[in-house]
Order: sequence, then C-alpha cells, then structure tokens
Amino acid sequence: MNTPTDPPSKLPTKNPDAPESPEELAASAPTGGGIARRFRGFLPVVVDVETAGFNADTDALLEIAAVPIHMDEAGLVYPGKTVSAHVEPFPGANLEASALAFTGIDPHHPLRIAEPEGKALKKIFEPIRNILKGSNCSRAILVGHNPSFDLAFVKAAVERTGIKRNPFHQFSTFDTATLAGLVYGQTVLARAIAAAGIEWNNNEAHSAVYDTEKTAELFCVIVNRWKKLGGSPI
Repeated sequence: MNTPTDPPSKLPTKNPDAPESPEELAASAPTGGGIARRFRGFLPVVVDVETAGFNADTDALLEIAAVPIHMDEAGLVYPGKTVSAHVEPFPGANLEASALAFTGIDPHHPLRIAEPEGKALKKIFEPIRNILKGSNCSRAILVGHNPSFDLAFVKAAVERTGIKRNPFHQFSTFDTATLAGLVYGQTVLARAIAAAGIEWNNNEAHSAVYDTEKTAELFCVIVNRWKKLGGSPI
C-alpha cells in the first residue's frame, strides 16, 4: 500500500483488454506481400470438388478445381489462374447413383481424361506451393461455399495417396456461404452470386471449374467491398 510519501504507482496507458486499432492491426500483420499481410500469412485458395457422395472416406472424388487469390497494388483482391483435374475413383470407391445424377458426371466416360488421385492432387498443389513461396505466405487457406465438405475430401485423398506436403491449413477455412449471408442475406451460392451482381449460368453449375471460378468472384467482391467501406486496415 502506498504511504503519503511514496511516489504514485504508474498507471497503464492503455486497457490491455481494449481492441487493437486498425493501425496496430496493420503493424502486427506479417511482413512481405500484401496478400500475406491481409490474411495473417495465409493465401486464400478457392476450391470446389465434385464427388460421388457425401462421405469423404468412402465416396469417390471425381473433380477438383482451385483458384488462388491475388492482390493488386491498391489492395484489391482478384482471382488467379484456375487449375483443375478430373479424378479417377480410387479402388473400391463408392459411387452413389443419386450423386452422379445430380452432377451429371460419368466417372468412366473415356473423354474425361481422368487422373489417379495422387497425380491430380499434385497437379493442384504444385502451383499453390509456388505461389506460397512468392507471396511470403506460410500456408494456403481453403475458401469455399460450405468448405468443410471440400476440405474433408481433399484431406481424405491426401491420406489415401500418402502425400506428405498438403499446402492447406488442416481445419481453418473461409466460408463464402457465411460471408454472403452476412453481406447479402443469401447463403445459396446461385442466389448469393446474383445478389453480388455476378453472372450465373445454371447449365454450367455443378462443374468444379465453374463453381470454383464463380465462388472466387464472390469472395473477391465481398473482400473488396469490405475494404472500400473502410473495414480493412491493409
């Protein structure tokens, strides 16, 4: 306890529980490229998979596509180059007739030019790793519409093929269904796309490439809108 002759105790200049200011948040972000600073060292990569069911452990992965997200000098994000692969069902994979009818995919069609899971994943992962090196990002973070589904199938395929270097974070994702629900009040992809003013063609939907590219557009529109409203310190 202080006596009358003791110097006053030094008071804290800031409440330690107070939220950080935008300037402090920006200063604490990882150094390097803008995309790394904006997303705490993560590289957003939009991914969509088309499958022969809902069980990642038993049902076949049939298509996968990925679109990395880049950032320009003004701090606005935009979709990068799409990489995709048709995937051969793994040995013993379950093929649900209802799922195949929904996607319209014939897993055994000779013109699919499908690749084994391991080769398909390496085709997707290699350009992502190259971008990680050039962007100063530590890991990719999967962006998707209800992305837990896509991440589960990616992780199951990685496990089956024994790939050692999965560039994606093991559980964190960015969900455009959640983001679109917040911004537009829409969680269905087609409706969220329409609300964002992006063109949508139902006849092309449920292809991994088309859905990935449209989801990437949606993600970029939302992130850029947030920045223009002053919500991003970077």
